[in-house]
Amino acid sequence: MRLVISIDVEEEGLFSGRYPRTPPGVDNVRELRRLEFITSEFGFPLTLLTTYRVAVSPPCREILLYFRDLLRAEIGAHLHHWSTPPFEVLPYCEPIRSDLLPRPLLEAKFETLLASLRDNLGIVPQAFRMGRFDIGEMVFKLLPKFGLNVDSSIVPLRRISGGPDHFLAPPDPFRRLPDPLRPGDSILEVPLTIVPLVSASPQLIHQLASSISERNRDVVFTGFRYIASVGIHPAWCLLQSMKLAVRLHRSRNGKVLNMFLHSSELKPGASPLFPTERAVNSLVERIREFLSWLVRTGPVEGVTLCQLQAREAWDENNFCEEFKKNADAG
Repeated sequence: MRLVISIDVEEEGLFSGRYPRTPPGVDNVRELRRLEFITSEFGFPLTLLTTYRVAVSPPCREILLYFRDLLRAEIGAHLHHWSTPPFEVLPYCEPIRSDLLPRPLLEAKFETLLASLRDNLGIVPQAFRMGRFDIGEMVFKLLPKFGLNVDSSIVPLRRISGGPDHFLAPPDPFRRLPDPLRPGDSILEVPLTIVPLVSASPQLIHQLASSISERNRDVVFTGFRYIASVGIHPAWCLLQSMKLAVRLHRSRNGKVLNMFLHSSELKPGASPLFPTERAVNSLVERIREFLSWLVRTGPVEGVTLCQLQAREAWDENNFCEEFKKNADAG
């Protein structure tokens, strides 16, 4: 199997329920040094998906370039549209769903983000993740325009009321076409690794939920994700759940694992889940124990998002028809 470790490198203040245009700081980025062992001990490179506020910070620049130049990390793009200029007054509360933004404004935010990575880090990224995993159709269709050909914004078994429905997304990578008339613009989608305990259950639940009210549907989908699925994301999952997710994915001939983390989860107090040094140390130790177990139990190759695209040809039709139908419907 191949392992991607994708980290959202971002500002603080994101777990408070507020989304200010000027965030409180980016001090958490220096805590990435806690993860050096992933490459130095296990040989796995990191994919650092970086926001505008981090890219324009000189201290963050030094840390990111250290990881790129000495630890073989890939630096990609991570759009937080609520804190990336330019701004307009819109009749919605932040964070505004991406599909509600005027297209020219969204394009301008992409341009600002990519210019900050180019001018401050010398990076022309190809990998992308949308803030809050809010990859609506408008964002998706813009990716080829900006040279972003690998996306990791989909969380399987997740549905947002009034937003993206990725409940039926497969856990392995697949290709999507933003425009069927331009097959050369296909995007490699690399979902986070979240798998159902019973392989056929998501289709059954999705079908049954279609006949109930929107409010009850949200309860069913959310409950399923917490009760009937497991993942490999150390801030969300216990170690035993992470191991079970790998066993299930392997048994179903899964090819890729994509482990996810926020940089702010490495700074004590920057996330409510990790308020103390002890809590952060426990998180880091969980990552170490999981990777040690992963290496012991089967061959695994660490790759970045762009390396994943280069290593294997991914079939354009390598995803279930149910997900295609729901994705095409918006």
